[in-house]
Amino acid sequence: MQRIVVLNPKGGSGKTTIAVNLAGYFASRGERPVLMDHDPQASSGRWVSKRDLSYPRVHLISAHERDSRVTRTFQLRPPPDTTQVIVDTAAALSHQGMIELTRHADKILVPVLPSDIDIHACSRCIRDLLLVAKIKRDENRLGVIANRVRMNTLVYQRLLRFLETLGVPVVATLRDSQNYIRAAESGVGLHEMKPAQVAEDLKAWEQLTAWLESPIHPRHASDFASEYLPERFAESS
Repeated sequence: MQRIVVLNPKGGSGKTTIAVNLAGYFASRGERPVLMDHDPQASSGRWVSKRDLSYPRVHLISAHERDSRVTRTFQLRPPPDTTQVIVDTAAALSHQGMIELTRHADKILVPVLPSDIDIHACSRCIRDLLLVAKIKRDENRLGVIANRVRMNTLVYQRLLRFLETLGVPVVATLRDSQNYIRAAESGVGLHEMKPAQVAEDLKAWEQLTAWLESPIHPRHASDFASEYLPERFAESS
């Protein structure tokens, strides 16, 4: 079972859009994905509720809710036949929450929008993932998604220059497309829509899905102290 965490403490970065489209992608391949919704806005849950019964099932765990009748572990336990758990995290995530959500993650996706505010927020998020959550660059677990991008704009070029400084791979560049809005309204993923309608967007997802399938590279604990965060992250804080 693969655990994919979509994370950025800043709201509005597109975490839910990426999470639900990942769920739709895996469902369309005959997998058995679970969407774990930690966001009190419950946007992932609404997407699942809109899915027609003719589409492959996506199991929902409403992690933002608390059920006093069962233990938290039992509440968050996915079905035994689950192939992927896709975690849609909440905004304003605490350091402890970040540690808990990423501890057992196979892949961590950080979406960032092409704006100065979002670039600054992303630098803090990456800093915390590296220093607080102890995610290591060469484990191949952490990737950045440039989201809602309009090509050939100055702000996009600025975003690219920033991402190059992170030392973290940009695993996808997703354009600002109305297809994501249509998919959200219908409870489907891009991969479940008519191919001719979403061909350009699907091409952008090929890099992302290939990275998700690439293996992680575990490291020995003795190696962890050998890496230091570049000074630029300290400066951005």
